[in-house]
Amino acid sequence: MIDFGLPWAFVLLPLPLLVWWLLPPAQESRAGALRVPFYAALSRLPSGAAGGAARARTLLALKVAAWLLLVIAAAQPRWLGEPQSVASHGRDLMLALDLSGSMATPDFDVSGQSVDRLTVVNAVARNFVEQREGDRVGLVLFGTRAYLQAPLTFDRSTVVQMLDEAEIGLPGEETAIGDAIGLAVKHLRDRPAEERVLVLLSDGANNAGVLDPEKAAEIAAREKIRIHSIGIGSGDQFVRTPFGVQRVGGGAELDETALRRVAEITGGTYFRARDTEGLISVYRQIDALEPTEGEQATVRPTASLFHYPLGASLALAGLLLGWRMASELPFLSGGERMARS
Repeated sequence: MIDFGLPWAFVLLPLPLLVWWLLPPAQESRAGALRVPFYAALSRLPSGAAGGAARARTLLALKVAAWLLLVIAAAQPRWLGEPQSVASHGRDLMLALDLSGSMATPDFDVSGQSVDRLTVVNAVARNFVEQREGDRVGLVLFGTRAYLQAPLTFDRSTVVQMLDEAEIGLPGEETAIGDAIGLAVKHLRDRPAEERVLVLLSDGANNAGVLDPEKAAEIAAREKIRIHSIGIGSGDQFVRTPFGVQRVGGGAELDETALRRVAEITGGTYFRARDTEGLISVYRQIDALEPTEGEQATVRPTASLFHYPLGASLALAGLLLGWRMASELPFLSGGERMARS
């Protein structure tokens, strides 16, 4: 439907008529006169009273139409689309994803096939982000360095795209967990309290960066930011042999103590995901701990239309000006011919 942003502009419609009624007519100036030597010849030309009356009516109609279109443009017409429901309030949730070299370890099983950790993490995180309707979601990627890949935004599809484009080793082969927490806190600290959450996912131990994970967690706690940490990996190590990648049981690089401590300091929860089903279960538990709280609001998309009546009004004004000039030029050229004769 068509609506008007400034409907009060229509009170200007009778303005030209009020001016014509209330203001006195301009006084004719007789300070000078134009001497026309061929006035006698001009006086013998037919007056064309009927044609002049029709021309006056046409000019009046064009002037009225031009003014009407100008007032319509001033009223800011716009097209209103169908109402759409959007969530107007929710959590600010930041994902911090480890891209160190160990994320290439193929210790996750999908349909009987060994898949590297990052592939499974991306698939599960993508589904998690898509379901966070009403939340602003951001993405921090870290390895040797931490950097902001996507700021907090309601555009979840863009965050999903950024997840798909993440590459192992891009920020370095080591793991800077503390720096990742510090960077996430920096972008969450100005948001409303009790609605700021960081989901930290790593498969290693902090061995790079400036900030210690526990010190970074203390900063997050002072800013009232909860951190849910996820440690991933089967707990086994993999080595390359002439016979391919072989699983070696025993110690793992994952520092569960640090990740658990980070969650405890901030009032969050630590989760351990040893396989694909475990990782899916972890994200489901986080969904339960941090349910979406978006309040539904209705908005209607709008498209401005004022340029159409404005353009039409200017076109009519140009037509009136051209008509006036065309009506005067033949008179002048005819007078010049009579003067030469």
